[in-house]
Amino acid sequence: MFAAMPSFLLSDRYHIQHVKIFRALVLGEPERGQTQYQALCFITHLDAREFIPIESMARLRQKNPHVVRSADESRGLEQLSMDVAINLTQAWHLSAHIRNVCGEAQQAYASQADVTHWSSRGLERSMFEVQPKSPDVPAPSACSAATGLWQPCLCTYHLRLEWYPCLLKYCRGRGPSPYKCGIKSCSKSYRFSFYTPHRQLCLWDEEE
Repeated sequence: MFAAMPSFLLSDRYHIQHVKIFRALVLGEPERGQTQYQALCFITHLDAREFIPIESMARLRQKNPHVVRSADESRGLEQLSMDVAINLTQAWHLSAHIRNVCGEAQQAYASQADVTHWSSRGLERSMFEVQPKSPDVPAPSACSAATGLWQPCLCTYHLRLEWYPCLLKYCRGRGPSPYKCGIKSCSKSYRFSFYTPHRQLCLWDEEE
């Protein structure tokens, strides 16, 4: 069976492009020719409303950080079509963190909607490439339906964040205005779809 190591989520608001970086390590299955883990990397736009200032995080940190907690709010499932490959040698234009976080991945993926957003803010489109590369290649089928191990297909990866800081909490005191009194936590699921040149790189999709 395949196993996924805990996913890594990094937000970078201080770069002009504002990005979220998701990294997941999927352990291979030696019996099927996968002797090492596979790194997956997905880059999406960070909305300003999703960001909590570092100063607030430092001041409002939890009193008992080692306690296992449940999220205050479930934000459901977000489905993302990651149909664009990012040139990792130019990824520093998006964020200085991408080379380090995604260094083990064969490819980093983004959506065309996010590429349009970044391009409208001056980022060169030359660092992005729509997948599959050739317009003559027919639309790939889902990897769960592909027959050959070396057949190109559309892979799906599910990721769930059980707990992450998502909003500032405001309380009412004696004054007229509410004040910052804590950090709200959320849980959220993601479903990433992306092109892979070989079904061998997406064997977990057989379980979908």
